[in-house]
Amino acid sequence: MKVLLFNGSSNEHGCTFRALKESAFSLEANGIETEIIQVGKNAIRDCIGCGTCRKNGGECVFTDDIVNEVIKKAKKADGFIFGSPVYYAHPSGRLLSFMDRLFYAGSSALAFKPAAAVVSARRAGTTASLDAITKHFTINQMPVVSSNYWCMTHGAQNSPAQAEQDLEGMQIMRVLGQNMAWLLKCIEAGKNAGINHPQTEDKIMTNFIR
Repeated sequence: MKVLLFNGSSNEHGCTFRALKESAFSLEANGIETEIIQVGKNAIRDCIGCGTCRKNGGECVFTDDIVNEVIKKAKKADGFIFGSPVYYAHPSGRLLSFMDRLFYAGSSALAFKPAAAVVSARRAGTTASLDAITKHFTINQMPVVSSNYWCMTHGAQNSPAQAEQDLEGMQIMRVLGQNMAWLLKCIEAGKNAGINHPQTEDKIMTNFIR
């Protein structure tokens, strides 16, 4: 089994990376393979809602960033953790643009697979950022993995050593990894017992404007 972890920070080895790494340690200790993918360093195009991905097998029309590469990886992955620093009480714009296109074009590659959101802040804006990331999961029928507190760490974004001083935050990341590993193994056991995820109904789109 494998979990993909996404670093939405422009600081490749900053506080967000350190938080994700702590979860990765727990996952690997429980026999789960991990891969941390850097998302926040380079520009990511926004989704323009063109619908081309619906016509060409879930491949985004934009090919000059990593979204299509990640969709391919997601098809083989079993779980996901999305990490972001907090900017103006919201996640990284690059991470949100990445997630909008990933979930729009590659929703079937992620559906019914466990996911979690992790944020890193100097001080505040964490819960609003967690909410923005998590909404991608809950519209796509994905189990949301929790920890023993909201999944956040604190420290200056360019100082992973400060994140390490947040002992509670590091514990939260470890517990998240343990919980993700447990849920993945439960899902695997269910599949082996013949229990698969529900069949998806055709989407009903209601327009209340008359």
